[in-house]
Amino acid sequence: MRSLPLPLALTARLTPVAVLACAGWALTSGPAAPQAAAGHQANQQTSTQSSSSSSSSSSSSSGPSSTAAAKAYSSAPSPCTSVPAATVKSLVPGAKTTGKEIPSTDTKLRRTCSWNALQGYDYRWLDVTFEISESDQAATQEYEQRVKEKSGGGAVPGLGNSAYSVVGLSTEDKQQTREGVVMVRVSNALVIVTYNGSDFETKKAPGTDEINKGAIKAARAAVGALGGGQPDSQSG
Repeated sequence: MRSLPLPLALTARLTPVAVLACAGWALTSGPAAPQAAAGHQANQQTSTQSSSSSSSSSSSSSGPSSTAAAKAYSSAPSPCTSVPAATVKSLVPGAKTTGKEIPSTDTKLRRTCSWNALQGYDYRWLDVTFEISESDQAATQEYEQRVKEKSGGGAVPGLGNSAYSVVGLSTEDKQQTREGVVMVRVSNALVIVTYNGSDFETKKAPGTDEINKGAIKAARAAVGALGGGQPDSQSG
């Protein structure tokens, strides 16, 4: 039996964001005193004021930096328990509901689980990936970049801070495969769901609506599972 076409795994580029704090000082000086002693005293006062101003500027600068660096999640939840067994059964008939986690170089930052099965001539594949960025800003930049790379889709209302869904059709050796991708940003976390299918008897692919709704259903479950991740202590 010939091998089944498998979707390409999504790659993740974590874009670390460095928050730099800058401090300055304010120099103040008064008119020169006629006496040397008085002038020396004025210089001491000016030096003290400058130091105080510099400390105040540094403190005010460091405060916002800590706030900007705060993040909601410091680690990814378990992806293989992110989608309920009943949902897995409906989207990937015949697949083991436990799924298979894909090895990752850093499981705190990126975790992926896959489910796939061939039932009769119908083949289905589901991937759920969690990616943790250094900040909301970094996650937003990564999300926007991926949306640009996956043109032709549309926003998914009411899902995370922002969500996007796109469905595409590919053909190889006259065999069609339809694939849906849903990307969701929740604070500094990204949830990426890939769902596709093929019919090896008819050579046709499942309908766009079926694939799109299935991917969104899995994405909603995965976003809910983020509550099982580890909120960062700085986020309060």
